[in-house]
This record gives sequence, C-alpha cells and structure tokens, in this order.
Amino acid sequence: MENLKSYIEENKDRFLEELFGLIRIPSISSQSEHKDDMLKAAEYWKETLLKAGADKAEIKPTSGNPVVYGEKIIDPAKPTVLVYAHYDVMPVDPIDLWDSPPFEPEIRDGIIYARGADDDKGQGFMHAKAFEYMVKTGNLPCNVKFMIEGEEEVGSPSLGKWCAENKDLLTADIILVSDTGMIAEEIPSITTGLRGLAYWQVEVVGPSRDLHSGLFGGAVANPINVLSKMIAGMLDEKGKITIPGFYDDVMEVSKEERDLLAKAPFDVEEYKKAIKVDELAGEEGYSTMERTGIRPSFDVCGIWGGYTGEGAKTVLPSKAYAKISTRLVPNQDHQKIAQKFTEYFESIAPASVKVTATPLHGGQGYVCPIDLPAYKAAEKAFEKVYNKQPVPVRSGGSIPIISTFEEVLGIKSVLMGFGLESDAIHSPNENYPLKQFFNGIETIPYFYKYFAEMEK
Repeated sequence: MENLKSYIEENKDRFLEELFGLIRIPSISSQSEHKDDMLKAAEYWKETLLKAGADKAEIKPTSGNPVVYGEKIIDPAKPTVLVYAHYDVMPVDPIDLWDSPPFEPEIRDGIIYARGADDDKGQGFMHAKAFEYMVKTGNLPCNVKFMIEGEEEVGSPSLGKWCAENKDLLTADIILVSDTGMIAEEIPSITTGLRGLAYWQVEVVGPSRDLHSGLFGGAVANPINVLSKMIAGMLDEKGKITIPGFYDDVMEVSKEERDLLAKAPFDVEEYKKAIKVDELAGEEGYSTMERTGIRPSFDVCGIWGGYTGEGAKTVLPSKAYAKISTRLVPNQDHQKIAQKFTEYFESIAPASVKVTATPLHGGQGYVCPIDLPAYKAAEKAFEKVYNKQPVPVRSGGSIPIISTFEEVLGIKSVLMGFGLESDAIHSPNENYPLKQFFNGIETIPYFYKYFAEMEK
C-alpha cells in the first residue's frame, strides 16, 4: 500500500466535498419532520458505496428508518469484515449557540464544523473512502460488508430485529466500528469497553391546573419542588446511586486492571480547563477516568415545568418533567435497572403528587478482549500510522447496538474511533479535525491488511 498517502492527497478535496454532501442532509432521527431527510441520507450512502466499488448496495426497510446494506465479496473463503456506522444525527438545539449553520459544513483552522462532522458522518465516511482506495488500487485483502443505520441516536430500536431477520446476510468474522474516540490527537487508543444505558422521562403531577403562587403557595405541593427533591436524593454524599439493588450486578474491576487504566495519559487540570470547570465531582474512591469508564453514573438530562418565558409569572405549576439517564457498566442489565428505577422513583413520591416514570430506551454495556485477533490488527494499524502503540481504554459513552450485535449475530466488534473530546459531539459547534479524518482513511486499510493476514 505504498501509494496510500498519495491517493489520499490527490483525492482529499473530493473526499471532503462528498462528505459535505452527506452532512448537508439534516437527518435528525428523533424529529418526525426529518423523515424525508432520513431517506435522503440513506440514498446518499447507497450511492456512495456503489461509487466506492461495492458489488451491490441496497436500502433495506425496517420497522423504523431504513438500513443501507452494501458488500464486496472477493472470495467467500476469505475473512469478512462488517462495517457499522449510522447516518442519523442529534438535534441541533440550542441553535443560537452555533457559530455557523449546523448543516452547512465550514472549515475553520483545519477543523470541520457541522452537526455530524464527527458523530458519525465524518467517522463513517472514512470507511467509505478507505474502502474505495482498497478496491480501486487492488489492495482489498478480504470481503467487506456495510451496515449503515438511521436510528443510533434514538437507541437503534429497529436494528436488533432487522439483524435477527437478516442473520445470514450479515455473516462476518468481525464488526468494525468508528463511532468512538482517541485520548488525544497524537495518542491513539482503542475503546475496549462501553457503558450501557437506561433512560426515562418522569412526570410529576400536582394540582389539576396551574395555580396562583401567592394564593396557594405554602398550602399545595409544588411539582417542581417535589421533583427537585426526589432527584437530589438519587445520589448520596459519596456520589453513589441510592436505588436499592442498583449495584447488585456491578463487577468490581481488579486492582491490576485499574493500574493498567491508570497508565493512560490524563491531565486533570487540562480536563477541567477544556470544559471550564473549577472542580470535578463523582463517586468517592475512584479517579475521573474510572468514574467514566468502569463505574455507573446517574444524570438528569433535562428538566422543565411551569413558566419559563421572559419576565415573571407567579405560578405554582400543575406538572413538572425530567429526562433522566443512568450509564451502566457491563453485566448490568438495562431492563432490570429500568424496572428498579421506576419502582423506586414512584415509591418515594409523597402523597401530594402523582409520579410516572416511563422508560424511553436503553442498551447493554460491551467489552472487547484485547487478545482478539481483530483487536491486534487494529493495534498494528494504529502503530503503523501513528508510530506508537494505542492505549486500550474504556469509554464512558454508550452504543447500545454493539452488545446487540454480539447477542443476535454472535460477532464481536472492534471500536476503532478517531474522534477527540474537543469535537463537541451532541453539542453546538460539533467539529472534526481534518487531520483525524484523513488519518482515519489512512489507518483503516492497514486494519484490513493485518486482519486478513491473521485470519489466514
């Protein structure tokens, strides 16, 4: 693959323009008004795969947004890599915090700014261009299949069933994913673990209508006050979650593994500076990296109720709401946790209000063994491009479908991400450095080379 660097250099402007065409489609899966945009993004991916050299690419219907499936089978006897990515993106709110239109990609100081620049259009597109290089230059050493979904940002509710119905179509030796990150631009890393997720919306109902806070305040329970108190009680003074039985299935990580995790470069002061906070918080007895990698967490993702408009309105609200999530570690079952939270949260509500907790979505955690041949191939690929061995890390994030792949398809996944913490995924001004994009295109072909050699 002596000409890999030159191929990227010669085609980099085209690569970017093609990526920007995908980014310009506002494929927000959580908002029904973008239903047509989901189909446009799927069609764009289909055409991208065909132009890159796939033998076939098809838009496959599911009970929700469609899946784009493509393949290049060079020899059924050779190993097969199944590439997974997603074409849906998060909403852009609050829009006023964006420095440029979220669906009009803009390059500033060598960085792409747009919704989906990293998650996951930019990272997914690296695979299309790496695949294109290998096909067009005759360097493809194994079979490749693509599975690009449109519901990852809402928990992949349709993909598990679709995978079960298409198990034969998806037969592969490994699933390759770039939807995670690296420790730093010059410090490659491979994600070996993902936390699971359980997510709810809660509703607290008090009086039958909004009341005058002067006439009724002090005599009638305020749903926002009650909700705030209930939420505050979900964590104790040591940062532990108070739901009974929540930690029953949490596997304690050995001292040896904690020592390995501690070797990953991490600067607490730089971390605080990057997110502009003066002090960190979390479960007592664990480092920041451990809190986000090997321990579960509890967070309120949104809370609302009453009057939030301009100026004052003296109202005692009838209802209050919150969206709440827990990040779970491998071995915690998200359905079991969802039930425990619902029962506990409703049980601690005072008689003055009615409380309902509704699960929205969830997923299991995942662990990739570092002695897996595909992991070793990814390790060698990073080492080839970055001239240093990548660090294994456990991510605090969740990709619920990854554990489903293992359960339904019986295939392990290797998480070979190139995103950075500064990419602001899910936030205003999401971005992706050009260097990471092109380094990804350079690294991925070496994964195929080394994986095919190991599977002989």
